[in-house]
Amino acid sequence: MERNLLLTLQYDGSGYHGWQVQENARSVQGVFQQALFSVLGVRPDIKACSRTDTGVHAREFCLSMKLSHGIPTERLVGALNHFLPPDIAVTGCRPVPPDFHARYSCRGKRYVYEIWNHPVRNPFLYGRALHYYHPIDAELLNRAAQHYLGRHDFTAFCTLDKREAGDFCRTVTESHVERDGDMVRFTVAADGFLYNMVRIMTGTLLGVQQGRFAPEDIPAILQSRDRSCAGVTAPACGLYLQKVFYDLPEEAAANEE
Repeated sequence: MERNLLLTLQYDGSGYHGWQVQENARSVQGVFQQALFSVLGVRPDIKACSRTDTGVHAREFCLSMKLSHGIPTERLVGALNHFLPPDIAVTGCRPVPPDFHARYSCRGKRYVYEIWNHPVRNPFLYGRALHYYHPIDAELLNRAAQHYLGRHDFTAFCTLDKREAGDFCRTVTESHVERDGDMVRFTVAADGFLYNMVRIMTGTLLGVQQGRFAPEDIPAILQSRDRSCAGVTAPACGLYLQKVFYDLPEEAAANEE
């Protein structure tokens, strides 16, 4: 009997050209599909929750696939982790309804951007956090981040490419900056994200720190719908997909966060 399975992964994206399979580059999906083939002898059609770009990390990445193989879910997790490299891990596998789709059933995501704010770089965070050596006023950036909350057109915070154009409005439900020692974290959750949206939001916050913008400038930047009005695109190294939200029974408590 065919089952529809939801798998959760974690990965360090430093050594990969993003999630999606690419012809001449190593991707997380390519490595994962090879592990699947080693375990199952088939290559199921995978539906991913999103596409992470080169160097972006995931603490929770979700994918769904329909599988006729009878391997128990708990054995599938262990078998896949046996064949996966140390920088990718499957953290869970569970059956979901037949019409569940990792991308289209998703009702929101949370991202975290991490900044190591110290005069001296931390070699253990190389490729895993942005090193910003000038002092950061986290309270100032948090005040600016509040202007992202609500439903807005985020055209000014999107890198336009060959992807199909559409509705650039998104609803941001969580946006704040916090300091934990020398680590500064920008956390943002929304019902969806545009290409490079979180990295441009982060770059704009750093522009506030640098005096290029005031916190109160952000509404005007949003209203401009002009990418040149916003800040730079922050490097990929500090970005983590933190949480993916679905309307599933076991997710009920987590969705109340």
